[in-house]
Amino acid sequence: VQLQASGGGLVQAGGSLRLSCAASGLAFRNYVMGWFRQAPGKEREFVGAVSRGGDSTVYADSVKGRFAIGRNNAENTVFLQMHGLKPEDTAVYYCAADWSARSLLLDENHIDYWGPGTLVTVSS
Repeated sequence: VQLQASGGGLVQAGGSLRLSCAASGLAFRNYVMGWFRQAPGKEREFVGAVSRGGDSTVYADSVKGRFAIGRNNAENTVFLQMHGLKPEDTAVYYCAADWSARSLLLDENHIDYWGPGTLVTVSS
């Protein structure tokens, strides 16, 4: 199983970035897909998730209204569209796959597969 994220980089505050995660080796449509992030010196935190069919999403309060998650089950991809970026959004972003999730509020301790992470840096 591989989750490969891309799209990270350096952006100015107020800017936008789109992260993508391509999955292989798993029955993608059976997994709730989510994004987590870990800022320097902080614990990893939940950003948001999308349901197996792509019709429902949940977001952390800190990103609600600025970030959007979607998926394409035909292409085994999930994206994280980020707008209105703030310096406090600076972090390594990880895509995650959870097969048994009964809620979109993913618990990092129950994640089945993690991507390697992609760095997002927001300058002020």
